[in-house]
Amino acid sequence: MKALESLTAHVRQLRYPRALRILAVPPLGLELETLLRAGVSAGPPPPAAPHFDEQLLAGAATNLWRAQRRLARGDGARDRQTGRYLLTCREALAEAGLVVQDHDGDAYHPGRSLEVLAFQLEPGRSAEVVVETVRPTVYLLDRRIQMGQVIVAGPEQE
Repeated sequence: MKALESLTAHVRQLRYPRALRILAVPPLGLELETLLRAGVSAGPPPPAAPHFDEQLLAGAATNLWRAQRRLARGDGARDRQTGRYLLTCREALAEAGLVVQDHDGDAYHPGRSLEVLAFQLEPGRSAEVVVETVRPTVYLLDRRIQMGQVIVAGPEQE
């Protein structure tokens, strides 16, 4: 029935000069169905996820973190300026999805996903605390690509 209606509409348009003819537009449902049958998506293809060498990224982020910590200990104006450059670089990487997490001063419990290199017993401590981060935890697009390494201090056993 639709084919007959389409043919009739086409013949009606032939009565008019070519410049005045209205082109027949297929209904949207038919066009989508045709595209789906052909295997063509309605929009542009989704962008492919960029491929990164995660080990190289984690190493670069770790070295950036180490340089920033070393410069934070310095006293000179040049050290402060270089520290600001490194901070800007680190923020740009964080916006791109590469996050470096420092663990100094964090509470520690055995369920944390950290590699403990050493435990130190210190008198006067009431709980286990990370006293030094040897290597930070690095995340790429909310997925851990490097596990942090820490030194933990805890209370003396009685």
